[in-house]
Amino acid sequence: MESKNITVKPIVSEKSYTLANASNKYTFEVGLDVNKIEIKKVVEDKYKVKVEGVNIVIRPGKLKRDWKTNKKNRKSDIRKAIVTLKKGDKIDEFLNI
Repeated sequence: MESKNITVKPIVSEKSYTLANASNKYTFEVGLDVNKIEIKKVVEDKYKVKVEGVNIVIRPGKLKRDWKTNKKNRKSDIRKAIVTLKKGDKIDEFLNI
């Protein structure tokens, strides 16, 4: 099995900040080819926390239209992982960004 270079990038928005404080759920942007088990391992290794669950949401890319040629193009999809941590664990870097 080949080794993948998996990157998890925190998504900081009003909604994700509220989720992090209220429900101990953190939102990350991940690649389209990564599965839940790999996301769990990367987050646990990088932030030294215990992950209880991972949910994945795919946000479709927006449809853009070139008004001159009337051609439609769609931006690429974004895949978000919502990671639930064990009670008592926190990611301090996430809340300080």
